[in-house]
Amino acid sequence: MTRREALRSAGRIVVKVGSSSLTTREGGLDPARLTALVDALAARRLAACDVVLVSSGAIAAGLAPLGLARRPKDLATQQAAASVGQGLLLAEYTAAFARHGLTVGQVLLTEDDVVRRGHYVNARRTLERLLGLGIVPVVNENDTVATQEIRFGDNDRLAALVAHLVGADVLVLLSDVEALYDGPPGRGDVRRIAVVRSPQDVDGVRIGSVGAAGVGSGGMATKVEAAAIAASAGVPTLLTAAGRVREGLAGDDVGT
Repeated sequence: MTRREALRSAGRIVVKVGSSSLTTREGGLDPARLTALVDALAARRLAACDVVLVSSGAIAAGLAPLGLARRPKDLATQQAAASVGQGLLLAEYTAAFARHGLTVGQVLLTEDDVVRRGHYVNARRTLERLLGLGIVPVVNENDTVATQEIRFGDNDRLAALVAHLVGADVLVLLSDVEALYDGPPGRGDVRRIAVVRSPQDVDGVRIGSVGAAGVGSGGMATKVEAAAIAASAGVPTLLTAAGRVREGLAGDDVGT
């Protein structure tokens, strides 16, 4: 079975979406983009596939209500924005999935929950029960109480660990970039890297480390690192743009 066929036949997928794929240029949530994502995921869930959504966007969603023009740099203000934005984000997901007759459940995790044995077992049990009940878990880092660096890596690393946690067949990492390229995506002479089978396939490739839109905290580097984590657990990963999620889940030749 090819990796593309694995996407079509997967019975359990973890999908991570970045802040830049859910928000407007001003930093608030973009209902149209969120709805398009949910429509694609709901179709897959209604086709008897378990779906776990790892969603960034809480801090970005909290910027406009707090009157902030850009992502704050200090931890306390980041946590305040996350506190305001998490409720807005979940409300949008709840309404969007409800239009398909689906229910979501919020799961907020810290690093301890996926690396310490006792916490790990409890998190896995909770997620398995939610999936068994037909719920779509919406996972995010518990930003409001984080005491270390506020992010795993724009949730990319968290998504890879969750994919391992729930025994996913495929991990899908969505952002505002369509694939991994062998150079800066804005240049006309770059080539899409369709498949990465080993670290040697990206030797010499310059991989960006900063989110393109200014509202997220990760970049392609964190996605490549997350894909490596998932691969070590036997989970293949698709990197693509949020706008290509339906094609990606169908196994079309998009992304990396």
